[in-house]
Amino acid sequence: MNRLFYPAVFHTAEEGGFWVTFPDIPECMTQGDNMQEAYEMAVDALGLSLTSREAEKEEIPKASSLDEVDAEDGTLVIVEFDMAEYRRRNSSRAVKKTLSIPEWLNEAAVREGVNFSQILQEALMSKLGIQRQ
Repeated sequence: MNRLFYPAVFHTAEEGGFWVTFPDIPECMTQGDNMQEAYEMAVDALGLSLTSREAEKEEIPKASSLDEVDAEDGTLVIVEFDMAEYRRRNSSRAVKKTLSIPEWLNEAAVREGVNFSQILQEALMSKLGIQRQ
């Protein structure tokens, strides 16, 4: 569940710009002075809503299909959200992990000056299909 796509309705604001709602996530709303800013704010708002739900162990709603969304008073836009990228950008907290490797492998890696943390991070990202930016 790294990349998610949710329909959003972009409404024209009377004072200019746009306000954005997500039919599948009623608490998720945002705004922007122009379409680009509104879209960028929508990505951030969606990320905050989804990661908050995840942290609270709440269900992440399934995105509605386009024909299920009523966008009569606005413009329907698909907002793409990359959960892994959002986590990477918004979390600098490191966690300590204890692991076991064969002694001979540890000795060889130490001799070569291997950075164990870096190697583990790269291997995990590769295994999970996450690209480093």
